[in-house]
Amino acid sequence: MRGKPEIWACGILYALGTVNFLFDKTQSPHLRVDELCAACGVSKSTGENKAKLIRDLLKMYPLDPNWCLPCHVDNNPMIWMLQVDGMIVDIRQMSREFQVIAYEKGLIPYIPADR
Repeated sequence: MRGKPEIWACGILYALGTVNFLFDKTQSPHLRVDELCAACGVSKSTGENKAKLIRDLLKMYPLDPNWCLPCHVDNNPMIWMLQVDGMIVDIRQMSREFQVIAYEKGLIPYIPADR
């Protein structure tokens, strides 16, 4: 991989920001794309292009559980939706017994019933 560090930094922040809705004014925290790119000393188009490359390489998508900020875990449905007996369910609505099994298998970050 080649390129200037500031472009890579901007691309990484931009990619993570996209996954975590950083650019949505209704979310907290939030920031405009042009502000992020300017803070990195990179043009908006350069930041966008590098972010797309990074998202494609890492197969990142909005609400991606692998890249979700800790402050968004509780409200990220992609983390809690699991297949149980062929049905997609929100594990938070299942009994503690099912939650423990999911946690022990590494499918969820914590046992919701214990919070």
